[in-house]
Amino acid sequence: MSDNLSRIVSARVGDPGAVAAAATRRVKATSLLGEHGKAMIIAADHPARGANGVGTDPSAMADRSRLLDRLCIALDRPGVTGVLATADILEDLLLLGVLDGKSVFGSMNRAGLAGSVFEIDDRFTGYDAATLAEMGFDGGKMLTRIALDDPATPSVLENTARAVNELNDRQLIAMVEPFLSVWKDGRIRNDLSTDAVVKSITIASGLGRRTAYTWLKLPVVDDMERVLASSTLPALLLGGEVKDADAAFASWGKALKQPTAQGLVVGRSLLYPEGGDVAGAVDRAVSLL
Repeated sequence: MSDNLSRIVSARVGDPGAVAAAATRRVKATSLLGEHGKAMIIAADHPARGANGVGTDPSAMADRSRLLDRLCIALDRPGVTGVLATADILEDLLLLGVLDGKSVFGSMNRAGLAGSVFEIDDRFTGYDAATLAEMGFDGGKMLTRIALDDPATPSVLENTARAVNELNDRQLIAMVEPFLSVWKDGRIRNDLSTDAVVKSITIASGLGRRTAYTWLKLPVVDDMERVLASSTLPALLLGGEVKDADAAFASWGKALKQPTAQGLVVGRSLLYPEGGDVAGAVDRAVSLL
């Protein structure tokens, strides 16, 4: 990736306008869904929240050359429909010219830094709806953690609703990722019980004055039939960090059979799979679609 990194740095130093020019030239996706009828989106917005760890390596995603290399491999695989990332990474990918024909989603709120005492107070420090529209992207994603014991939660919900409104007004996808969360031993933990996920969905589905362009990004948990029956909003299934690949792929495949499930949004488990075969991991995930 050294040549590519040199190209990126040269453009950022000598021709910052190259980013906007690359966005203008980019060939947009004709559909959010692939030929298989589902979305396969690669996620890489973790570093902006300080969540750089993968497995036993606490700084795996902090190596930008390595991350970009893996993203380029993943985006080149058949059946991959799009990418989700923050502005710095998406601009690198634009400069490398690897986003043609892909749907592109910008990450919007990243202030809830992993492990911080203010993690729930997840303010919008990334993309806004106006810039996503200007860049010709397809939508924005917002992490919406609902902690009933944290007074910052109403602001989280209000800010999410505002982003949903602004994206819907521009006919851009509002990708809402809700969790019911709790403070435990000084850290935020997401409650992945079926009842908690259902409750988070019913809350998130009601945010905003319009929901025609609202999609959900949901964890795969027990009893996904009941989980996905709790809303008519299209749902994308998130991968998260996977410890047992076989079990994870089996659960994804089963959940994808539900009518509201429209595809996968997976990051670390495909970009940093056990054994290092990014192409193989991506192809396996695509085969589920």
